[in-house]
Amino acid sequence: MPALQPLKLIAGIELRGGRDIQMYRIEMPGPKVTKDIASDARVRLEIPRARFNDLATKGSVKEWRQAFAHGDARATGVEQVMRLIVQVVEKQEERARLKRAKIH
Repeated sequence: MPALQPLKLIAGIELRGGRDIQMYRIEMPGPKVTKDIASDARVRLEIPRARFNDLATKGSVKEWRQAFAHGDARATGVEQVMRLIVQVVEKQEERARLKRAKIH
């Protein structure tokens, strides 16, 4: 999401697939992704690998939100950072709705 690009953040993502768990460290802005344990992460995401692959390639913000709402994805971390991300996503969705309303 373009609105999150200026945010300086280190996130960890845990992709589960059967018995296998792959861990990645994501450093933003960038993003710079490395296959490593993110011990300094302020936000951690847990999601099944198959679901992540779908969302990463063709997922919209709405589909990501549904994944979190249905429990497919889980995020934990510093509460202030989590709230900031939620606020940015909500404002972005609101802008998108306003643009659609003006077009019609």
